[in-house]
Formats: sequence, structure tokens, C-alpha cells
Amino acid sequence: MTAYTTRDVAELVGLPVASVRSWARSGILSPARGPRGEFHFSFRDLVLLKAIRELLEADISPRQLRRSLDSLRAELPSGRPLTSVRIMADGERVVVRDGSAMWEPRSRQFRIDFEVSDLAEQVAPIAIRAAEDRIREGDLDADDWFDLGVDLEIVAPVEAANAYRRALELDRGHVEAHLNLGRLVHETGDFLAAAEHYRLALKAAPESAIAAFNLGVALDDLGEEPTAIELYSRAIRLDPSHAEAHYNLARLYDRAGRSEQALRHLSDYRRLRGH
Repeated sequence: MTAYTTRDVAELVGLPVASVRSWARSGILSPARGPRGEFHFSFRDLVLLKAIRELLEADISPRQLRRSLDSLRAELPSGRPLTSVRIMADGERVVVRDGSAMWEPRSRQFRIDFEVSDLAEQVAPIAIRAAEDRIREGDLDADDWFDLGVDLEIVAPVEAANAYRRALELDRGHVEAHLNLGRLVHETGDFLAAAEHYRLALKAAPESAIAAFNLGVALDDLGEEPTAIELYSRAIRLDPSHAEAHYNLARLYDRAGRSEQALRHLSDYRRLRGH
């Protein structure tokens, strides 16, 4: 992970050092700890701190902002970051938008518009400059390149793909780099290249339901439906709760005239999705 010190973050985001430390201790952020207990902040932490600063400048009190962000974090699905939604100031309140849903954390009153992910565009050059410094120092390993790719995906997908390629030059079996690079090239329509990355990921991690499913999708897109069925089935064996694999199997079985199997997987999909 690209790491930033407390002082770096304070200077880059425009908050006092004491304020950065306070937000780090609040649990809103998720910085790592160094060997002496010092904070090491991620790119995501930088983005969220920049949002916090702008909300404070909009006259939201620190106490109210902290309570609202605590409530919002509790409302989001497990593992989903605060930076995945829009957060804005509306008078003296913090309001949120996620797709078409709008609400006020704590009260759940639906309102609205502050694109936190837009701030990533402003923060991305910071990550790039930090990476360039480390590249000159020669201390980026495969995991570092992978983490840089994750940081850059939202604003610089081409640079992100190149970072994943650098990770793979250093570690040909880096499962996450293969999966993420496969997804990026898949989105450009290069199904063959995507399939190769997913195949290598599955070879390195045979128990990865994600690798099996993604390879199934790529082969599905290439018209190799029998093999796609095998891979979707493998993904379900590895992770029976994989709803999308059930849905894709239902679709392919229906196309093949295997109605009973199609209905069973469609039923599983609906159950997993709560329909």
C-alpha cells in the first residue's frame, strides 16, 4: 500500500496535524501502523480526509460530521468504503447519495450531492508523485505496484493497468493483479486477453471463486458456453452464495434447453438476492 505519514497528509490535504491524528483515532479512517506506532495513511484515507476538510469548510461541526460518518459507515454493507458514495453539506447537515437513493445519515431522511470519488481526481497526482519518488528509489515490489494500480483505477485506468503489469513482471503469480488487469482489459472488449489473465489467476489460486467466475464470463463472451458452464459451476462449488454465477448458469441452461436446471439456478439467484 502506498503509505503517507501524518505530516504528509496534513500538508497535502490542508488540515492541521492534530486534526489528522484525531480523525485517524476516531475510526472513520483506516490507517495502518508503523513499527513505532505511527500512522501510515492510504490513498483512500487521503480522499476521505479531503472530503472531511471540505465539509468542515461548509460549516459542518466536527462533532456532527463524526457522528454522521459513523452512522453512514454502519449503514453501508460490510467492506464498502465511505468513498463509494456521495457526501455533501446541506446547510448544517451531512447528506448522502448512493445511486438514486438519497438520505441524511442518523435520521435516514432522504435528501442530497458531493461526489467523494471526484476528489480522487484531485488526490491522484499525489499518489503518482509519491510512486515516482519510490520508483526512483527502486523500492517498489509487486504488492506496491498492485496497490498503486488500485489507487489509480478510479481516475487513471491506463496507468492502473500499467501498474498491474509491472506487478506481474515482478510476480507472475500475483493473483489479484491478474484479476484486476483482466477486469480492466475485459471492460475494453479484449475478451481473449482477459481470459488469459483470469486463467493464470485460477492456476495460481485454484480455490478462487472470483477467478473461476470471471474466466467463465470471459469465455461466455467469447461464445464458449459449455466451458463457461463448467466454470460457473466451479465458482458455485467454491462459493455457493455466488448469486451472479447462479444467474449466468440459469441463462446458459435456458439457452441450451435445460429448463429444470435453469429454473433451479434462477431460484437460487432470487433467494440469494432476497427476491
